[in-house]
Amino acid sequence: MGVWVNQIDSATVFTDDDAVLVLEDGQVYVGEPYGARGGTRGEIVFSTAMTGYQETLTDPSYDRQIVVQTFPHIGDTGVNHDDPESSRIWVAGYVVRDPSPTVSNWRADGTLDDDLERNGIVGISHIDTRKLVRHLRSVGVMRVGIFSGDALLGADGEPRSVESLLADVRDTPQMKGMSLYDEVSTDEAYVIEPTGDFAGKEPIATVAAVDLGIKAMTPHRMAERGCRVHVLPSTTTFEQIEALNPDGVFFSNGPGDPEQAGQMVALLRNVLDAGYPFFGICFGNQLLGRALGFGTYKLKFGHRGINQPVKDVTTGKVEVTAHNHGFAVDAPIGETVDAPFEDGKYGKVFVSHVDLNDNVVEGLQCVDIPAFSVQYHPEAAAGPHDAAYLFDRFVTMMNDANAKKAKEESTNAQA
Repeated sequence: MGVWVNQIDSATVFTDDDAVLVLEDGQVYVGEPYGARGGTRGEIVFSTAMTGYQETLTDPSYDRQIVVQTFPHIGDTGVNHDDPESSRIWVAGYVVRDPSPTVSNWRADGTLDDDLERNGIVGISHIDTRKLVRHLRSVGVMRVGIFSGDALLGADGEPRSVESLLADVRDTPQMKGMSLYDEVSTDEAYVIEPTGDFAGKEPIATVAAVDLGIKAMTPHRMAERGCRVHVLPSTTTFEQIEALNPDGVFFSNGPGDPEQAGQMVALLRNVLDAGYPFFGICFGNQLLGRALGFGTYKLKFGHRGINQPVKDVTTGKVEVTAHNHGFAVDAPIGETVDAPFEDGKYGKVFVSHVDLNDNVVEGLQCVDIPAFSVQYHPEAAAGPHDAAYLFDRFVTMMNDANAKKAKEESTNAQA
């Protein structure tokens, strides 16, 4: 196991054969390089998932974050071409305790170490991740740097001091205040057609899905239910959404601070004003909260993993769910209230889902307009499928809205 340095020490405690993790509060962990060699900086976060590391690495919501895996043994099943949730690895860096020395899975076509190196992802292994995560749980997530190879050497070819590495870390932008959804969104719109039992059939609904960092499994879950899903760039205008004549609108997960997403909040208010059924996941939940007039705030260390207990207050059911979020909506729990925006313009709303670990808001349900959202990931890639019913709920909402519209048109025609 690597070395932990408990204070800033200008003395050299590493060589250029090592990898060094430096927290912004001065803690230093010395281990072995994993993946690519070099330097990387970002916000350090941890995931409690025991499986699904490939889905974690390719989740765009991890943009500019360095992920620590709390499960000690990572890489057993290698990597394959089927499990990624996007076209690339998005994490800024990767921290594991014990990388698997072998790959044992019939689906594997490579090792995790090689995949990280091929994608230029700098990582560190063989450090005490339990100690590191306990520290992050106590003081909160923060900025961090991982340095190995040439990144550990100064211009003179000599090893850099800890103070020098720490200065780099403290120059890294804070996650709070960052707008990142544009850099992870698709450049071009694309369509996911109905699949499974609905393959080759006319769609039962058309969804306009705004990509703010969407995971591939999300439109697939809708397509499994007979939806045609138009995945749209974050630069999409309301007029472009209208031109699709959608039955419903979806806002995806994504990285960054929701306070910096004023353009997307304005777009969502246009969607709500037009009466389109709306469903949001993760970042989409935060945007619905802000569109309704609630605030958002940064959590101490967030929720990341596939084992978070959430209660659906509309049914009393407790779900084990997949999470990846560092921000949350600030809304009252246990009561139905007027949405604060413009003196209740959007009617009443209540918190529909609550995290049972820390009572964080995990979902919103509008009463007077067809809109709801959840903070977690019902597409479950990776993760349990307890919350898959939410996609059924969205389809039902769209069907009900279409039936109501048809009835009104029929009534008007007879008048």
